[in-house]
Amino acid sequence: MNGQKLCWLDIRGAGAARPAIIEEALHQRIDGIVAGDLQTLADLPPTVRKVLLPSGEGWWRDECFPGAADIVVLPPGFTGRAELEQAHPEVEFGRLVEIIDAASLEEACAAARTERWSVLDFRDPTKIPLEIVIAAAAGSKGAIVTTAADPEEAAITFGVLELGSDGVMMPGRSVGDATALVAAARSSAGELTLTELTVTATTHIGMGERACVDTCSQLREDEGMLVGSYSKGMVLCVSETHPLPYMPTRPFRVNAGAVHSYVVAPHGRTNYLSELHAGAPVLAVDATGRTRVVPVGRVKIETRPLISVDAVSPEGQQVNLILQDDWHVRVLGPGGVVLNCTELAPGDKLLGYVPTADRHVGYPIDEFCREQ
Repeated sequence: MNGQKLCWLDIRGAGAARPAIIEEALHQRIDGIVAGDLQTLADLPPTVRKVLLPSGEGWWRDECFPGAADIVVLPPGFTGRAELEQAHPEVEFGRLVEIIDAASLEEACAAARTERWSVLDFRDPTKIPLEIVIAAAAGSKGAIVTTAADPEEAAITFGVLELGSDGVMMPGRSVGDATALVAAARSSAGELTLTELTVTATTHIGMGERACVDTCSQLREDEGMLVGSYSKGMVLCVSETHPLPYMPTRPFRVNAGAVHSYVVAPHGRTNYLSELHAGAPVLAVDATGRTRVVPVGRVKIETRPLISVDAVSPEGQQVNLILQDDWHVRVLGPGGVVLNCTELAPGDKLLGYVPTADRHVGYPIDEFCREQ
């Protein structure tokens, strides 16, 4: 299995909206367009994978077949595969498996271990069968593409067992579906390029409201959230996974900062800490920049003494983070080193993130914006 999240848009039921849906899919750089007929695929540009999921008899004898399809997903029960593979070495073949019981689940596991492309259609809403297939396919070189009914199911499918399905095939019935599918793939995983920030000053600034963000996930020791006063610079605040002398660890929590602060969220957005609520998504980020989406369980906002930490990036970007002024509140340095905020001093190195765009209602925007 690979780390690339694939988005296949199934346009077999698109109807009259098909041209507009295809145009949007191409604009969104969708990975594959799935059609049931060769003529539709033949009209697509070479920038997208052309995936044939055929039905009926004799489709392989169509004069459009050579060159029209990059991938052919063979339906259950198809018996002429060997001859097709020999006749069309330029085409990649896979198969569709419909999982309805234990026997078909075992078939799906076998396909995931051996096929270049396995398209899996789980008839029941539980994700446990997909978990079993992903586990069974560990170390295989093929790709698992799982059907999803809508973007919400796609996002869940991408994240099953943290690895998720390699790809999702979702129906494209109207304009907007391709955009939503790509957004679901981006929200499931990814990487941010972290940078080393140098502390320039710390200041005790008195009382204010700070937010603890409690997530519905167990965070790792090198994992936290990117938080900052400015949209162009955040610091990696570590989770409370490290032992403290006076209280138990709370590996679901990040003591994130003052309520005005930005926190990085999925889809390239930011939120104010004060905006977060139960069920809201945020990005958990580790010391290497790997990210995952985690849901917020609650946000605790309380009055506490605050400390302001100023830092600068190698390019000269000013960064500020205001935290609860207490020794047990921590940030991460290079290599995942844990640093107590009250012990920070000029010259210390922090891990941070320096976006390239300013923000308007949380979205990146290319406009003049000065923060100080």
